[in-house]
Amino acid sequence: MATLGVGIIGCGNISTSYLRLAPLFRGIEIRACADINAEAAKARAEEYGIRAESVGDLLKASDIDMVVNLTVPAVHYAVSAQVLDAGKHVYSEKPFVLSVAEGRDLAARAEKHGVRVGSAPDTFLGGAHQLARHLVDSGAAGRITGGTCHVLSPGMEHWHPNPDFFFKPGGGPILDLGPYYISNLVQLIGPVVRVAAMCSVPSPERKITSEPRHGEMIKVETPTTVHAILEFANGALVTLGASWDVKSHGHRPMELYGTEASLIVPDPNFFGGKVELIEAGGVARELPAWDHPLGVPNQEHKQGMMANYRTAGLADMASAILEGWPHRCSLEFALHVVDVMTAILHSGETGTFIQLTTSCDQPAPLGLEEAALLLNEKD
Repeated sequence: MATLGVGIIGCGNISTSYLRLAPLFRGIEIRACADINAEAAKARAEEYGIRAESVGDLLKASDIDMVVNLTVPAVHYAVSAQVLDAGKHVYSEKPFVLSVAEGRDLAARAEKHGVRVGSAPDTFLGGAHQLARHLVDSGAAGRITGGTCHVLSPGMEHWHPNPDFFFKPGGGPILDLGPYYISNLVQLIGPVVRVAAMCSVPSPERKITSEPRHGEMIKVETPTTVHAILEFANGALVTLGASWDVKSHGHRPMELYGTEASLIVPDPNFFGGKVELIEAGGVARELPAWDHPLGVPNQEHKQGMMANYRTAGLADMASAILEGWPHRCSLEFALHVVDVMTAILHSGETGTFIQLTTSCDQPAPLGLEEAALLLNEKD
């Protein structure tokens, strides 16, 4: 299989995940990185044995076919537009844009230059979520009619060294963590047609308790507690709760309710976890054997060994480019998720139901054989 040369723009915390995990996958090789802070790019390049470039030089480099945009959300659109206009494919961290209009502009630029746009999150490609997809598609739960999902925590200022952007427009729990949950819902159930929501800012200022800025105050400029209802094209109604104002809770990350059984889905922020199918009376049904390559625990976390295959979406996109088929973390899919998220925030501001202006096809399932083909063979 041929290999596409990859460059990274943005050398912050998340870049280490891509640089560390990219060697697991076929078809991609990260060759260079760039950052507006040249020292940050130099340090990351030395750490991972790649070259540091200016943004301009990286975009001109003949050995770079794809660029991973890991800048802060507020400049995702501008940087991705620059990449597309340089004639290179772009894969962005989530959310890849902050408005439907920006996404449509990137689509036009991509078409003009004959290149593709992809976007994280790719966690829905993980073994647990693809098992859930298999169960939904096979009708094991019957027709999905409803569900709940919850992403609730005390916030980000307790662990991130520079958490300011989480609390500015483009941040908040909906745009920062919502992509994981909404992407998984869309890949499992299909597109959303209408949303309603209520939003609040319980604390207008937040105190940083992480280092090195312990004690500094952040002004909150975006809602940090959001409760929404999503109506899907198939008629299902799903409640979404997203908050950074919750000290503790007992909700499971995602539950889908079908006409035959309920499906318990693990945290979409991760690739693995336990999937449960529960029939009437609380009886758990035995699930099929599912040794999915992207569900194998491969990284130590405080919770123990967990599956982490971030970069799978980038590898899937590279394979799709090389072999001529649609990539799963596509612009259309990501744009619909952005439409859902921005509609939720708009509904919270206006107190009205918001009709979605986009739709998308569900990404193709990533079965056992397809997932194995993305990975480099083990020695």
